[in-house]
Amino acid sequence: MNPLFSKNNFLVKEHIGMFKAANNYDIYDPESNSAILFCREPNLGLLTKLFRFSDYKRMTPFEIVITDTNQTKLLTIKRGTTFFRSVVEVFDENQVLLGRFRQRMLSIGGKFDVEDASGNTLCRLEGKWTGWNFSFKREGVVLATVAKKWAGIGKELFTSADNYMISIDSSVAENDPARPLIISAVMCIDMVLKE
Repeated sequence: MNPLFSKNNFLVKEHIGMFKAANNYDIYDPESNSAILFCREPNLGLLTKLFRFSDYKRMTPFEIVITDTNQTKLLTIKRGTTFFRSVVEVFDENQVLLGRFRQRMLSIGGKFDVEDASGNTLCRLEGKWTGWNFSFKREGVVLATVAKKWAGIGKELFTSADNYMISIDSSVAENDPARPLIISAVMCIDMVLKE
């Protein structure tokens, strides 16, 4: 597992854009305020771009690639076209499946089962319908939280870009297989629930 995933706090900044089809994010280390990971959607097809500007945006497929500062691919987050319930897959740098986010039907605020590659549930991602706060829970214990950060009135009103803070509890082992999935969660939540 990449040593960057052993950190406990990450600030995710979505790129600002008035009319953007692709979703791009930078992930910062809040302690040093330096970008450590880059999330890009490099292979966006023409038809998908067109649908991104319609009411069908939430149904469009996506493939987000996470790289480090040397442009080395670390993770890929993929979802095909969806109509009712999303299943988002996360792959490592060699395109080996690490796990999935399986959206739960009829959940208020948004819930996902976070599964490993074999389909075993590692934890559950739960949101609140009143805002943009999510937590990862395993047997009732909070492993991590994701919260939206206020970006300022101009940015909030005139763009679709958001900032998110990921906080992983220090009790989560540095080699826990849930860590790369937790880091991938912001893109999953933003693309599936918040667009």
